[in-house]
Amino acid sequence: MSTEPRNDAARVWKLMEQINVCMLASKDGDKIRARPMHPTAREPENAIYFLTSTDGHTDDELQNEDEVCLSFAEPDNGKYLVVTGRARILEDRPLIHELWSIGAEAWWDGPDDPRVRAIEVTPQDAQFWDGPHGATAMVQLTLAAATGAKPDMGDQRKVDLH
Repeated sequence: MSTEPRNDAARVWKLMEQINVCMLASKDGDKIRARPMHPTAREPENAIYFLTSTDGHTDDELQNEDEVCLSFAEPDNGKYLVVTGRARILEDRPLIHELWSIGAEAWWDGPDDPRVRAIEVTPQDAQFWDGPHGATAMVQLTLAAATGAKPDMGDQRKVDLH
């Protein structure tokens, strides 16, 4: 198990690339709202991008409070990741064209639809849990219960992404 910070940061970025849906949580006054989003993680830019619409409330929420939490989960593979950061809304047509996908066509009339915006999240820190799942996890828990030892449930660490 590596505790080298650079390896942990690379692992966080790899998890973001592997898990293609996350919940983006933002503040709406004193409430927290979350919605499923398709992330595009770009480590060289230290940014995670999403497409959003002016029809929703996400852009208003982010203009009032830029702190967000991204929750990634792939339970069938025992992979979980939470990223906190700062978000901003961009009306950057070249970026929107880069982020455009077939899935986006279900929501908008094309990348030049005036309702489409990009969200850029600059990550600050993360925490990941990456370990056994399913039958393997049950074996670990059963062995631990039988022997009194702590189960080996994989890696879990906080990672600074500044």
